Amino acid sequence: MRLALRLAVCALLLVLATTSATARTVLQFAVFGDTPYSDFERTQLPLMLDDIAQHESAFAIHVGDIKSGHSRCDDAVYLDILGAFQAAPLPLIYVPGDNEWTDCPRPACGGFDAVERLGFLRRTFYRDDRSLGQRPIRLTRQAGYPENVRWEMAGVMFVALNMPGDRNNVNQTEEYGPRNQANLLWLSEAFRQAREKKLRGLLLAIQANPFIEADNEGATKPGFKDFMDRLRNEVAAFDGQVALAHGDTHNVQINRPLTERKTHKPIANFIRIETYGAPFLGWIHGAVDDADPRVFRFDQRPWPHSLPLQ
Repeated sequence: MRLALRLAVCALLLVLATTSATARTVLQFAVFGDTPYSDFERTQLPLMLDDIAQHESAFAIHVGDIKSGHSRCDDAVYLDILGAFQAAPLPLIYVPGDNEWTDCPRPACGGFDAVERLGFLRRTFYRDDRSLGQRPIRLTRQAGYPENVRWEMAGVMFVALNMPGDRNNVNQTEEYGPRNQANLLWLSEAFRQAREKKLRGLLLAIQANPFIEADNEGATKPGFKDFMDRLRNEVAAFDGQVALAHGDTHNVQINRPLTERKTHKPIANFIRIETYGAPFLGWIHGAVDDADPRVFRFDQRPWPHSLPLQ
């Protein structure tokens, strides 16, 4: 009888130990962008958002370009997308892209003033301290630059910066200068808090592709030198894992391109995610896993319904 009891206790302890070893907290989320560029993609947007929500995503990040770079920048276009984002069945964080402000002076876009369009975006999409969507979450916004936000979940700091492609509006010095300084301060403050709180990871979302490979070789693209220098320094000083999510060049990829400049060895605690872009629809599934030393997991989720640009 005693032997049977001992065996039963041992079996129970083995089950508990196994369960404890495999238990994990996983936060799931989505990253997408560079859509909709066409009427067809606009019809697919709410369907894709529903799909993202059904995969138990805690939130979705749209990394910019809510219209094509050669379509009009009228108020009605933005209000229509705002309606779609507000109807999303999960929290949605939107990062502004070049197509909706820096490209708006183009004749095909209506010849709008870029700074005026950015002001309209700020008044329209960033009105309070909540995300978009039917179940908004609280965000911390940067004073004067409400599109720059941060929030924490599952031991990770999530950060968004207004950095549009393809040159970060660097030629418009009166606009670029103050925003660039604000971006650098917001980035450093996020890393400072992440270090102080001993967070395991930080994910940064921007619209532009900063062309990390070129920066590795000292040929940084105009408009991104300050950002890349600051990012390198912050990643080096952070014990956790860092993920950079962006859109812009419509080349979906998940890789580790950042290298040490002198040795050209990959920097192990950095990963880059680029989203799908028109004419290819899809989203990146992200997860934060407390049982994984690399913290983040990402995989591609192509949308089966895509059509070429018309």
